[in-house]
Amino acid sequence: MNHVHVKKDDTVVILSGKDRGKKGKVLEVSPREQKVIVEGCNMVTKHVKPKRMGEQGGIVKAEAPLYACKVQLICPKCGKPTRIGHKIDEDGKKVRVCKHADCAATF
Repeated sequence: MNHVHVKKDDTVVILSGKDRGKKGKVLEVSPREQKVIVEGCNMVTKHVKPKRMGEQGGIVKAEAPLYACKVQLICPKCGKPTRIGHKIDEDGKKVRVCKHADCAATF
């Protein structure tokens, strides 16, 4: 089953690892690998070769993918990290719902 609980442009918090507690926007989702790339988190240094004549190579910092199970979605309404539920709305669309009892926001 290749589905991930977060989508591109969601705001998430990292649950474990060296960047634990950091918040960031999801830049890319890879459902096949169950991984996500979060803006400004899990930074690695890459050694880049020059591709063309005159172009400069060097050491570049870039975001590396991390497993989607290590991130949790932040509710846009209450601002808390939350699990998400699914609900069918009036239009017959399946929407994501915040699981906090006092919030129940859809996104």
